Amino acid sequence: MTSKAVKHTHLASDPDLEQQVVPASPLPKAAWGAIVSMALCVAVLIASEFMPVSLLSPIATELGVTEGRAGQAISISGVFAVLTSLFVSGLTRRLDRRLVLASFSLMLVISGTIVTFSPSYLVLMIGRALLGVAIGGFWSMSTSIVMRLVPEDSVPKGLAMLNAGNAIAATISAPLGSLLGSYIGWRGAFFAVVPLALVALVWQWVSMPSVPPRSADTTSGIRSSNVFRLLLRPEVAIGMASILLLFMGQFALFTYLRPFLETVTSVSISTLSLLLLLMGIAGVVGTYVVSQMLGTRLFPVLITIPLLMAVIALGLIASGSSATSTAFLLIGWGLLGTAAPVGWGTWLSRTMPDDAEAGGGLQVATIQLAITLGASTGGVLFDATGWWTTFLFAAVLLAGSSLLAAVAWRSKCR
Repeated sequence: MTSKAVKHTHLASDPDLEQQVVPASPLPKAAWGAIVSMALCVAVLIASEFMPVSLLSPIATELGVTEGRAGQAISISGVFAVLTSLFVSGLTRRLDRRLVLASFSLMLVISGTIVTFSPSYLVLMIGRALLGVAIGGFWSMSTSIVMRLVPEDSVPKGLAMLNAGNAIAATISAPLGSLLGSYIGWRGAFFAVVPLALVALVWQWVSMPSVPPRSADTTSGIRSSNVFRLLLRPEVAIGMASILLLFMGQFALFTYLRPFLETVTSVSISTLSLLLLLMGIAGVVGTYVVSQMLGTRLFPVLITIPLLMAVIALGLIASGSSATSTAFLLIGWGLLGTAAPVGWGTWLSRTMPDDAEAGGGLQVATIQLAITLGASTGGVLFDATGWWTTFLFAAVLLAGSSLLAAVAWRSKCR
């Protein structure tokens, strides 16, 4: 019996002491309504982030800029997401997390409105910068808030719900933006997400209980606000390195799927859309399946996912000209790739339970940096030496992520 269990038994046996026991947390055991409202907000955030992908041409034409400059609307949101994720924990450590999360949701509404009615390129970029702040802040705090809204054994399920919203939005944002843009214009497409953001905000405010900052947050702030200090812990540094390689490899390949499918597999636009939809559906299934395994098999999952993704990348190189083989491989990619953040979010909740906010900020910054590095390096290789070198590069990175996850597991077992 552990010392904690002995202490509990002693208190329970003494009626006088038993009356002095104070509950550890005023929050309910499971606030699933709040989790669902967060998942909806995540879906709107991701849809808003990637909406410009299919709307660059009309945006550039109307605002009088090149498509390259219009594309910076995506980059600027990523930059502000990184900056926010690194510092939000320290800046908000004295505030109720319910209020902080609602503020980021409100910022999403304001961003969508500004972009919709932007009279110039500068105003558009301001709106996109606000979106980046909302993305970085919301994602940074999501894991720590889920940890406090549901019991410990339900955290993987809560994170899976958030990533299901992520998977759905990432799948439909570009084609939906293109469809809406053709009927109601690019401004109408951006404004279409504003009502959903308002619904998420109201639902979140009504369903989420007060989430006061922990005592360590309101005193020195050292434990929960010093993001970079966490990297001094070997298990954190190794884990973040594995996350970096995972997302670099994932987006080095995923970013260039469309030109690969069009030129190598030679699929039509309708088939391309169907494949992306199947990947998204597989991702939703994957988040559910993986969340059921994380309770007892966390590190095996973290090791296996990138390893299998590396095998899929090599499979695409070997049989990319076959539409059938490619379809099965991409469904597997969607199944694994969307589930990966659930695994690493669970790792964060167990490795840094007292530093989940700072750890979440560090994780979001690492992921955003990885996406930028993976996509840009993959693009250079794609143009310089061909698509297969980009996919090979992705496979090497993913294998490296698997290896580092194994090192993290071994270091934890010592």
